[in-house]
Amino acid sequence: MSPRGLVPSRRVRWRGAVAAALLPLALAACSSATPTAPGGGGGGLTVDVDVDTPALRAQKKAAGVEDCPAPAPGRSAAGEDALPDVTLPCLGGGPDVNLADLRGPAVINLWAQWCGPCREELPYYQQLHERAGDRVQVLGVDYQDTQPSLALDLVEQTGVTYPLVADPGAQVRVPFKVRGLPGVVFVDEDGAVTHVEYVVVRSYDQLADLVEEHLGVSVAG
Repeated sequence: MSPRGLVPSRRVRWRGAVAAALLPLALAACSSATPTAPGGGGGGLTVDVDVDTPALRAQKKAAGVEDCPAPAPGRSAAGEDALPDVTLPCLGGGPDVNLADLRGPAVINLWAQWCGPCREELPYYQQLHERAGDRVQVLGVDYQDTQPSLALDLVEQTGVTYPLVADPGAQVRVPFKVRGLPGVVFVDEDGAVTHVEYVVVRSYDQLADLVEEHLGVSVAG
């Protein structure tokens, strides 16, 4: 462990109790596709996923996905509203990202290639990135997904180019109170979480309204 209690390697390993981690997802729209532990039962879930291989780097480059964001200078939120001190590897290669180093205004979308509704809404986040990327940063978290190649296939199919990190071990489950996918986290300019919502975005107008409500930034088309 590093001094900050983070996992610095791009090869992510995580062990924990399956029941505690997956029970909240059982009630969510995408829960039927949630990965389970090998062999099932009450054993521990072990995730050993390399999200930075030559093949994945080639996929990422072909899709035109942008580099993961560098640490941002300036004020850092503190207290229960601060972004979690969690480091996630860049999907398809690139620098690791400590969420606590991010500043906003920003929108973090939680998605996975096994989540049907996520597939439908990814283009709206891409639209936000294209229309207002200079005012609102967009970051995707490929959550509890053990097949990064399929994730990048979906990214290319949906035209997503904003930065993406991987969280196969569900490290953000507790700080973001993940109860299923898709989800969206709103972050203000100081790095404070202003709102977390688990909802299927069905139009760009819906997403724009959420951004204006929770970040005070108008990104309407």
